[in-house]
Amino acid sequence: MTQLDPKTQTELEAAAFRRLTKHLRERVDVQNIDLMNLAGFCRNCLSNWLKDAADEQGVMIGKEDLRTQVYGMPYDQWKQLYQREATPDQVRAFAQSPAGQNKAHG
Repeated sequence: MTQLDPKTQTELEAAAFRRLTKHLRERVDVQNIDLMNLAGFCRNCLSNWLKDAADEQGVMIGKEDLRTQVYGMPYDQWKQLYQREATPDQVRAFAQSPAGQNKAHG
């Protein structure tokens, strides 16, 4: 396996993250509950992970600013434009999933 220097690895990881968030911004048809049920994380998780990383580095940035970064717009605006009510099946699947069992998501 090719060994990457830390700077290059960080740059590649950052590029992949930017591509992931761009993809999720374009796929507004995919609801957060769908992501949680299938992958165990969602857009909000990404913004929370960014907040954790910022806090670890001593970077003062608000949770809503990071959600805006992930969603590409203020979270409340995204919810108004794209979020649908979860179906009973989605809610049931979430409750039975490992993510739904984790109280941090509840």
